[in-house]
Amino acid sequence: MTNSVTDVVSVKTKLWFGVGAVGESATNWIFNILVFFYYQQIIGLSGTLAGIAVTIGIFSDAFTDPLMGSISDRFRSRFGRRHPFMFAAPLPLAAAIYLLFHPPEAFLDSQAALFLWFAGFTVVMRICSTLFAVPHLALGAELSDDYIQRSKVMSYNNLFTFYGTFLMHTFVWFFVFDAWYGEQGGQTYQPAYEPIVLFCCAIVTLTIFSCAWFTRGQIPKLKQPPDDGNAFSFPRLLLDMRDALQNRHYVFLLLGLFFLSVTIGTHETLSIYMATFYWELTPFQIGWLIVNNVIGFHLGFMLTSLTHTRFDKRWTIVATAAGLSFFWSLAVTLRLFDLAPENTTWALVAFIVGIGIFSSACGSILNISVMSALADIADEHELNTGRRQEGIFYSARTFFAKTTNGIGHVVAGIALDYYVFMPAHAVPGEVPAETLFRLGVVDGPFAMVWGLISAALYAGYRIDRKYHAEIQTKLAARRAEQNQSAPNDPDEAMP
Repeated sequence: MTNSVTDVVSVKTKLWFGVGAVGESATNWIFNILVFFYYQQIIGLSGTLAGIAVTIGIFSDAFTDPLMGSISDRFRSRFGRRHPFMFAAPLPLAAAIYLLFHPPEAFLDSQAALFLWFAGFTVVMRICSTLFAVPHLALGAELSDDYIQRSKVMSYNNLFTFYGTFLMHTFVWFFVFDAWYGEQGGQTYQPAYEPIVLFCCAIVTLTIFSCAWFTRGQIPKLKQPPDDGNAFSFPRLLLDMRDALQNRHYVFLLLGLFFLSVTIGTHETLSIYMATFYWELTPFQIGWLIVNNVIGFHLGFMLTSLTHTRFDKRWTIVATAAGLSFFWSLAVTLRLFDLAPENTTWALVAFIVGIGIFSSACGSILNISVMSALADIADEHELNTGRRQEGIFYSARTFFAKTTNGIGHVVAGIALDYYVFMPAHAVPGEVPAETLFRLGVVDGPFAMVWGLISAALYAGYRIDRKYHAEIQTKLAARRAEQNQSAPNDPDEAMP
C-alpha cells in the first residue's frame, strides 16, 4: 500500500516526524559550534590537527552515508525498512557525544593522543548520526508523493531543526555561559561544558526515540523495498550509487550542496570566535543573536510552499542560496569597512540580528527546497529504473550536512593557524587588531564567494512542477498496470 498523489499528511504525523530533527540538530549544533573551540581553545589541540581529525570523519561519511541509504532502502522487517535503524540510533549517539568531550586526562598533554581521540569519536558520532538521519529523511520523502505536500512535510522537519538549535543556543548562552559560569569565564571555562553535554545527550535520546515511536503507525503505508530480487550487497551499493549519479538533476544538487557547505561550515565553525573575539559580545548578548533565527526560520516555514507554487523549486533554490551567502557575510564585511556599530553595544546586537533575519529566512527556505527537490528526484529515478530508493538520495543530504561542519573545521583550522594566527587561550579584548581583521576576511568575503558559486550550480536543477506531474502520471499508470497483471489468488503465484 502506498500513498496516492492526493494524500495529505496529517499534522500529527508531520509534527512527530519533525521532532526527530531536534535530536539531529542538537548533535550538529554542539559539534559545529563548540567542539572545535573546545579542542583548540580550551584543551589546546592545534587548529590544523583538529581540522585533519574532522577530515577523517568526512572520509568515513563518504562511505557510511550511502551505505546506510542503500541498506535502509533494501531492508525488510516487520517494522519496515526505516524504523529499526531509527530506534537503534539514540543511545549510541548520545554516548559518542559524551565521550567526544571527555578525553582521558592522560591524553591532555599529548597532541597526538588528543588528535586520535578527537578523530576516533568524531567518526563514531557521525556513524551513529547517520544511523538515524538517513532513514529519517527517507521516511519524510515517503510520506507523500505530492509536489507541494512533501514541501510542507520538509517544512516541519526544517522548523524542528531550528527548535533543536534554539534549545541548545538558549540553554548554553543564557544559562550555562552567562548565569551559571559567567564570572568564571563562560565559554572559556572548561567545567562549563559538562552540563551542556549532558543536556544535549538528553535531547538526542528523547527526541529521536519519540520520533521513531510515534511515527511507527505509518509503517504499513510506506513504500516497499525495490522488488528487483537483489538484497543489499556492496556491489549492489556501487550500482545504486552509479545509477543515482547518472541523474543530472541530482548531480547539480550535489555540486551546489558541496560549495554551499564551504560557506555554511566556515560561518558555523567561526561563529563562536566571531562573537567572542571579533564582536566582543557578552554571553548574554550572544544569546540574543538567536532572534534572527526565530524570525527567519518561521518565515521559511510559512513562505516555502508559497514560493514553490509561484516560482517553482529551481528558482527558489537559486535565489535563496545567493541570498544566504550575501546576507550571512554582510555584517562582517561592513565591519571591515568600519560601517558597523561599536563592539559590545546593543546597537551592534540589533545590527547583526537585523541582517541575520534575511540570511536565516533564505537558509530556511533553501534547506526545505533542497530536501523536497531530492524527493522529486527519487520519483524520476523510480520512473527510470523501477526502484524506489530515497535512502540513497537522502544520504547525500546527510553527508553534506556533516561535511558542512567538516569542511568548516578544516578551512577554519588551517586559517586560524596559518593566516589568522589565532592563539590558544585567547582573551577577548586582547587579540591583536591585525588578527581580528584577518578573521573577518575569512568569515566575510571568503565565505561568501563559495555560496554564490553554489547558487550558479543550483540553476542546473530542472525538475519543475509540470515535469513532476508528468512523472507522477507515468508512475501511476505503471502501478495500475502492475496491479492488474498481479495474480489475485496467492496460489497462482506459487511456482
